[in-house]
Amino acid sequence: MSSEVVTMQSATAAGLPRIRLLAIVLFAAIVPCVLMAAPAIAAQLASQLGLGPTQIGQMFSAELLAMSLATLPAYLWQPRIDWRLMARLAALAFIAANLASIWAGSFTPLLVLRFISALAGGTLMVLCISSAAHSADRDRVYGLWVMGQLVLGAIGLWLLPGLFASFGLKALYLGLAVLMVACMPLAGAFPKGIERSERTVEHHAPTGRWRPGLALFAVLAFYVGLSGVWTFIGGVAGAAAIDPASSGRILAIASLLGIAGSACAALIGNRWSRGGLLVLGYGLMTGAVLLLLDTPAVARFAVAALLFKYTWTFILPFILACLADLDRSGRLMNSTNLVIGGGLALGPAIAGPLLESRLGMNGMLIFSSACLLLSFAALSLSRNRASSLQTTGVNP
Repeated sequence: MSSEVVTMQSATAAGLPRIRLLAIVLFAAIVPCVLMAAPAIAAQLASQLGLGPTQIGQMFSAELLAMSLATLPAYLWQPRIDWRLMARLAALAFIAANLASIWAGSFTPLLVLRFISALAGGTLMVLCISSAAHSADRDRVYGLWVMGQLVLGAIGLWLLPGLFASFGLKALYLGLAVLMVACMPLAGAFPKGIERSERTVEHHAPTGRWRPGLALFAVLAFYVGLSGVWTFIGGVAGAAAIDPASSGRILAIASLLGIAGSACAALIGNRWSRGGLLVLGYGLMTGAVLLLLDTPAVARFAVAALLFKYTWTFILPFILACLADLDRSGRLMNSTNLVIGGGLALGPAIAGPLLESRLGMNGMLIFSSACLLLSFAALSLSRNRASSLQTTGVNP
């Protein structure tokens, strides 16, 4: 092993070896790229393959479902199989499925290949989430985890329309395969398995089963609330008679603020009281949802959309860090991947019927804000005070 690799492995950042932190951020950014750049990809699926809205919806639902279902086999292999080996196998499956997608010219074969690709990607995401939990500065690691996904998603939305015009869908699938090939050497940076160090075992008071369950419910409620609002925020603008050009510009700027929110979380890390940051973030995010009530004018809509996206990505790393504080076996962070997918699916599924009911837009927004408040309450009850004091060094 060269001296450069030894140096990089021994050097630490955010409580992890630098090369492991790099692996977590890069793998976690590549895996959900299709979902992050969904608007551009959906348009290309329609124009190139002639898929209708139902088939396109099924395509993205299959990817989300597969990424979530990757949690279930992980319960079996995480305690038994070397994580580095699993990372390599999952990366190879991801590469193979994306290369095969280039030659899938019809809906059914492409659907199957996208499911396989997302299942492999979900396995890598489980590894990233679980490996990040080993850090002593988890708030910062999860901030970088979120930021990597947002940055690559934004780059994809910017580049893909031009690439699609020249090369079609193969530009996407070949690009994903090439990115994963480039990251393959980092697979060896993951830990061998669940690290039972003095920090994670001896210093923790027993949490009881109810604390992890409440924490998982908090994540579920958080994603149900945010996904319901974000899915139909364009409808809020339409109901308020805000022209599509103006709302489009506002939402594009909001995406940039999302990157800024996760960057701020990464910069703060464990320096400030996590409890105070959660109160501030949840409060502002709920306030942003309530600002959308009663057909807002352009200015109020802009403030609400920008604040909502910023606070969403700002508090998410701290929420995940709270769950990592409660994790004793690695299973809790593994389950988080499944819960996130469930929340993303449930949010629009509940918000849509609410919009069509007599409660209308205001009813959907009130429901979403209630989910956020419920998430905050559940997370607050679940937090392990002793764990926070040991791992962050600040008042919780």
